[in-house]
Amino acid sequence: MAQLLQLIGKNIDVEISGKSFHQGVLIDAGLDIIVIYKEQDFIYIPLVHVQHIEESSLQEDLPEQPPDVPIHCQTENISYRKVLDSAKGKFVEIYVTGNKSIHGYVTSIMNDYFVFYSPVYKTTFVSLDHVKWIIPSPPHLTPYSLANQHFPVNPTSIPLSRTFEQQCRRLEGNLVVFDLGDQPNKIGLLVKIEGSMLRLVTANGRSRLLNLRHLKTFHLPGVS
Repeated sequence: MAQLLQLIGKNIDVEISGKSFHQGVLIDAGLDIIVIYKEQDFIYIPLVHVQHIEESSLQEDLPEQPPDVPIHCQTENISYRKVLDSAKGKFVEIYVTGNKSIHGYVTSIMNDYFVFYSPVYKTTFVSLDHVKWIIPSPPHLTPYSLANQHFPVNPTSIPLSRTFEQQCRRLEGNLVVFDLGDQPNKIGLLVKIEGSMLRLVTANGRSRLLNLRHLKTFHLPGVS
């Protein structure tokens, strides 16, 4: 922690799981999250996915005084969960998996997952363990420039369980999309969960077993 604090205000390079890279000014650091400022964006990165951090060799002009951070924690020490709690109802971009980000807002935070409403994916359940970064939207912008009526205050009527696994179990018997549907073999009828494995029947009628612990998100297609 002390070593991270020594880098605050300096330009750093960050490598994240999946061979992703960010470069920017380190603004804040906590026990499980860092915040960097890059080209007018604030990027909140959970440390669990950080592979390495080093001071950047690029000699760029640093902002004398970057604007106030868009997600304010009400306590002195920043943390991943506090950031999510403070982000409720604010438009953000989150990156979890594949080659796309999700735009929308956090509605609820449970034990090991949170509920995210996206105008594209609707209500999505996101594992806390798999979020690579969060980028708040500028205060005057909404995703896709949609009007506010496209973002319901109470976006889902699906009852919520305490854990990601319990929420999956609640949806047995439904058509489910895992990991944003990037892979066709993660879209299908959720038949049964036994232990850490779930059985999914895909569009071609084949039955597949998926390891629940490696799944990052899930949503019901077309269900708000």
